[in-house]
Amino acid sequence: MQLKKTLLSLLLLSSALQASEKDELLNTSSDIVNQITTGIKLVGAATEYAHQGDALSTGSLSTSAHISEAQVEAYNQALDNFVNNYKPYGDIKAVLENKAMDELDLMDEAIGRFTEAVVDMSTVLQVNEKIEEAVTPQQEDEVQQFVSSNQEVLEVSQESVDNYNQSVDDIETHANNASAYLAVAGSEEAVAFLEQGIENANTTAEQTTIFYDANAQWVSMGYNTTRNLTAVFLNGNDNMGLDLYVTEADILALGSESEFFQTSPVGQGYNCFMYNEGCNEL
Repeated sequence: MQLKKTLLSLLLLSSALQASEKDELLNTSSDIVNQITTGIKLVGAATEYAHQGDALSTGSLSTSAHISEAQVEAYNQALDNFVNNYKPYGDIKAVLENKAMDELDLMDEAIGRFTEAVVDMSTVLQVNEKIEEAVTPQQEDEVQQFVSSNQEVLEVSQESVDNYNQSVDDIETHANNASAYLAVAGSEEAVAFLEQGIENANTTAEQTTIFYDANAQWVSMGYNTTRNLTAVFLNGNDNMGLDLYVTEADILALGSESEFFQTSPVGQGYNCFMYNEGCNEL
């Protein structure tokens, strides 16, 4: 979550700077152009009335055409910023990071639905724990009585199962999408490769179509000016050095160490999660 907040802050800053560099040069150059325009009008008027002897200014009109030191400094700084920071072909890294942010938002929504479904079905964990702990006939009888008395509450609805299944699918999809976009955005080689494709197509990063294809194992970029595609492989099949695919066991091992798992009904146990009873310190 902290990474997401940091990424959002950086994206907003990058977007603001990208827009301001062009605007800053436009505004500061316009300020000087306006002064020069006033000066040209003044000189033009002078060439007329000075020869005719039919008009006089107040004698201080010329100051309204003066260009100030602050205006010169602002314009020169804007020139420097435009040369060194502005990207006429757009910012593909920011586009990728924005797409990752969108996927993270969708993943968060799916996690909310997943959590709700797990809580709805958490009584399964309660039953499972009771059955596992019942090792004597008396304990088994007690579990049977518990189930008999609470059977309706303990049953799982198909709606909860459907929500659970769909949310798990959505979480994996959006997590992979976000990871793919961030990986490409974090690779200088991949960003440079995509930037060259954008320049060759004479378009901007913001006008491209970017998507992660799990089957092809790449992030591809399409253009509004050509039917060509530019792709960055994520399986090590090119010279970008991006080889991201790991085993299912690695993914699940990472999940076991996550705070999300350790604070879940499974990680804590049903009674600890629901009633804060019998909790073991993590």
